[in-house]
Amino acid sequence: MQFTSETVESLVDQFARLPGIGRKTARRLAAFVLKLPKSEVEQMAKALIAVKEKVVFCSVCFNVTDHDPCPICASSKRNHEIICVVEEPNDVMAIERTHGFNGVYHVLGGAISPLDGIGPEDLRIRELIGRVNGKSGAVTSEPMVKTKEVILAVNPSVEGDTTAYYISQLVSPFGIKVTRLAQGISVGSDLEFTDEATLTRALEARVSV
Repeated sequence: MQFTSETVESLVDQFARLPGIGRKTARRLAAFVLKLPKSEVEQMAKALIAVKEKVVFCSVCFNVTDHDPCPICASSKRNHEIICVVEEPNDVMAIERTHGFNGVYHVLGGAISPLDGIGPEDLRIRELIGRVNGKSGAVTSEPMVKTKEVILAVNPSVEGDTTAYYISQLVSPFGIKVTRLAQGISVGSDLEFTDEATLTRALEARVSV
C-alpha cells in the first residue's frame, strides 16, 4: 500500500535508504513527520544540513567533530601515551560511555575485508603508524608524546581479527605495547551495541597481542 501523495512517497523512499529501516518502518516515520508542526520539521531539516556543512573529521584521530582537533585530542587531561584504535566513530562513543578509559583514540574508518574490497590502504592505518612513530603530518595542538600502548579495540570478527593482526605487525617493531580487548565481547557483535559493564571489563582485562 502506498500514500496517495507522491511527495510523501518520496519521503518514504528516503527513509527506506537508512540502515535497518524497511518500507513499513519508513512509512510510519513519514506519517509521524506529517503530524509534526512545520517548525519542528524545519529544525530536523536544519540539523541534517548542519551535519553535512559543519561536521568534519579530526585531523589527528579522525573522529567526527565540529572543531579540529576534536575535544579529546585537544584535552590536556587525557593520557596521550595510550591510543585506542577503533573501527568507527560509534565505537568511540561506546567506550566513552564506560568512563573507564582516559587515553585518546584513532578511528580507522572500517576493517580489512578483502571480500568487500577493503584493504589496509583504504583505512587510516598509515596515519596511525605516523602517530605512533611521532611523524604525524597533522598540524594540531595534540601533545607530541611518545606512544606507550596501542589498544586494538576492533570488533571481534574475522575482519576485526585480520585488522588487529595486521596493525600489531606494524606497531610492534617500534617497541610499543600492543593489546587487544579481552574476549568478554561476543564474537560477531559490534562495540556500538555492547553494554558499558562488558566494555569496561574488556578494557581492564585487555591482553597483549
